[in-house]
Amino acid sequence: MILAAGRGERMRPLTDRVPKPLLPVAGKPLIEYHIAALARAGVESLVVNHAHLGEQIVAALGDGSRFGIPIVYSAEPPGALETGGGIARALPLLGSGPFLVVNGDIWTEYDFAGLMQSPPGLAHLVLVPNPPQHPAGDFVLDGERVAAGPGDSLTFSGIGLYRPELFAGSPAGAFPLAPLLRAAMVRGEVSGECYQGAWYDIGTPERLAELDRQLRSREPG
Repeated sequence: MILAAGRGERMRPLTDRVPKPLLPVAGKPLIEYHIAALARAGVESLVVNHAHLGEQIVAALGDGSRFGIPIVYSAEPPGALETGGGIARALPLLGSGPFLVVNGDIWTEYDFAGLMQSPPGLAHLVLVPNPPQHPAGDFVLDGERVAAGPGDSLTFSGIGLYRPELFAGSPAGAFPLAPLLRAAMVRGEVSGECYQGAWYDIGTPERLAELDRQLRSREPG
């Protein structure tokens, strides 16, 4: 699942007319980098949620045939349902087994093919070194176990593998994902890994422009 329903308030005015996942980076919509990487990793089907200007996302991606991966959509009401609510709403489309979720507003060279297919607990999180804009981090990685702290925190990358059971008993409507993860951490049900490679949180126009410059600098000629 790719999370693509956010309003992108910090990206305004760019997101007033274009949803954040469709903002171009080095000439290609941000979300298409994820789709290509997931297809290379062997992912066989994809769910994309949407809310703000969601019709543009559906029109741009279609049924996924040009990417070689079937895409279905989970439409959300205006204002979206936050991360937890959005995933919970899409559960009927995600099946009964573990599923991968990727934030639509990151860019990374993480190899999804190397991600375990079945987490030992309810969730497996990919963490990254803290970026300048988030120095405090989110969670502590103790071996392969993730905890809420105390300790030297890392930042949640927006890449996670979840079991549907993580969302059992969740409320209807909008709710965040973090409280569910923290509750599962207390029970020792969250594993994790630290990814040291290329990863960018595209949270502001400035960061989008910087990533665009970096990717274009790699182009030959």
